[in-house]
Amino acid sequence: MNAFFIYRQPIFQALLSTIAAPNSGAAKTMNKLPQITLAFWVMKICATTLGETAGDLLSMTLNVGYAVSSMVLISVFLVTLFGQLFSRSYHPMLYWLVILSTSTAGTTMSDFMDRTLGLGYAAGSAILIGILLLTFLVWRLSGNPLDVTRIKNRTGEIYYWIAILFSNTLGTALGDYLADDSGLGFAGGALLVGSAIALVVLARYWTRIPGVVLFWVAFVLTRPFGATLGDVLTKPHEKGGLDFGTIGSSAVLGGVLLVLVLMATWYQKREPRQVLEMS
Repeated sequence: MNAFFIYRQPIFQALLSTIAAPNSGAAKTMNKLPQITLAFWVMKICATTLGETAGDLLSMTLNVGYAVSSMVLISVFLVTLFGQLFSRSYHPMLYWLVILSTSTAGTTMSDFMDRTLGLGYAAGSAILIGILLLTFLVWRLSGNPLDVTRIKNRTGEIYYWIAILFSNTLGTALGDYLADDSGLGFAGGALLVGSAIALVVLARYWTRIPGVVLFWVAFVLTRPFGATLGDVLTKPHEKGGLDFGTIGSSAVLGGVLLVLVLMATWYQKREPRQVLEMS
């Protein structure tokens, strides 16, 4: 399976294959998911952090509120997901729009649970962990493999996106818990989660833990990493942040993500994939 974003120079090939997906060299039929390379994780963290800052921009800076923001952003998620489900090939722009919409919606959904409903970060995180584990269980029992490199049918694709939505929501709650309730602060929380991600990378090469399990662990962890990173960028200096604000941080992160997506789209047009027949 061809990578969606690989330069020809050896140094970039080495970097972008740092975190290889399970079965990345498996069947060459088209799927609607990108290859899991280092580029994927860079874009995921950018989208995650942008989702944090953009969600805060809508709910707090613009004073829309968590409940209304959640409804608006879930609607955006459903619209982008509809386009993704009914597309017949992999489109980087569309795929990352859905990722971004799950990240943004996840931010306001988590804040609504933790703050508006008064559940708190710990209880909210525990509930979301249960929901995510239940999603994986139902996905598994449905007969569809927890594959993150190939899509065999639309049912499996729906489970994939449900898991992503709740993992991003969980990540916001975990990130807020680490930053506010654990005593670690924003930078300390980011350092802790970053260290955990590093352990996942080491486990990929030094253990026999299935790659798909490590993928979902890393996917969940990159969300609180992005959440705490977003807090570092937006919060005032007296709270341990860099005080860039939600608007400035969102603009910078959006620009970086857009450049990466455009590069992925350029590569996709150079080496188009086959079309997957979805049942």
